[in-house]
Amino acid sequence: MTRPPTAAQRRVIEAADPVTGRLLSGTETQLAALVKRGLAFRHPRPPHDHFLTPAGHRIREAADAPAVTAVETPAAGTGVFAARVGGEEEPPPSGPARLREVRGAWEGLVELRRMTNPDGASDRPCGWERTHLVRAAALALEAADHPPAGPDGDGGYRVRATPQPEAVAVHQPDAEGLGACAATLEKAGWQVSEHTDPRTRARYLLASPRRV
Repeated sequence: MTRPPTAAQRRVIEAADPVTGRLLSGTETQLAALVKRGLAFRHPRPPHDHFLTPAGHRIREAADAPAVTAVETPAAGTGVFAARVGGEEEPPPSGPARLREVRGAWEGLVELRRMTNPDGASDRPCGWERTHLVRAAALALEAADHPPAGPDGDGGYRVRATPQPEAVAVHQPDAEGLGACAATLEKAGWQVSEHTDPRTRARYLLASPRRV
């Protein structure tokens, strides 16, 4: 069994950028140890920064788990960025600061795709997105200025997990808005199909990260 990271290594992992996984602290010895254990990698191009691997991201997410709700959103007041999935009881304040945060997170995710996809593709989801489906799909929608649903669940999109592997459900009460969400996700590298809920007859999307 692989030994768990040391306390010092955990601190380095937990301090990493939550979206890109870039390691923001740590000595050269600590970074080299994380690389050796498969928890980080050194980018081949200057400035040769270090980034978490999917295994490293899982450790970081486990550390954040007490602050995450059932819809994979950090609790209010934690200071951790998360895209709006819609329907949050305490949504983050809107305004220019939020817009900058969202745009910066999306740009960071596109860069993470470029650095971690084997072919360097930035138009196709990466490993981090495949392990954080709800948050990844929500970021693509919020970055494209789609309005999320309010606490009552009305007026915008809601992204939710599904029993299907690598698939999220996107709900939007307005047919035109649902179509616009589909177009945004497809542009962001997701495969999208539209379905009808057999119980409510409401239309919704199933979205999965595209592999090729």
